[in-house]
Amino acid sequence: MSDQAWIAIGIAVAVVAIITFVGAVHLLLKVLRMRRHLAELGTGGKVAFWVATIYTFLPVDLLPDPIYLDDMAVIGTALIYLTRLWRKRHGSRPLRHARPRPPAHQPSVPSR
Repeated sequence: MSDQAWIAIGIAVAVVAIITFVGAVHLLLKVLRMRRHLAELGTGGKVAFWVATIYTFLPVDLLPDPIYLDDMAVIGTALIYLTRLWRKRHGSRPLRHARPRPPAHQPSVPSR
């Protein structure tokens, strides 16, 4: 292979690493925000939270660390599980840390 091909492969790998790292950090922050609700979510919620958090920081992974797809899968699965536990206990009530949604846009009625 030529030097240009190796450079292109290196750039592609770097872009994938950056994208997956940003995605993993985003999901991890969401899971970490659930920490204040662990007491309400029971033992299953605590286990899911801690397994996802520990797996993310362990140096031993299914895939090498520049590729965070496995971390994203573990964190995403934990986030889905924690959200389902929250919904079972609280219905559609939003999490306290969630940002309030802006009101729906109401079309203005022209005055006469």
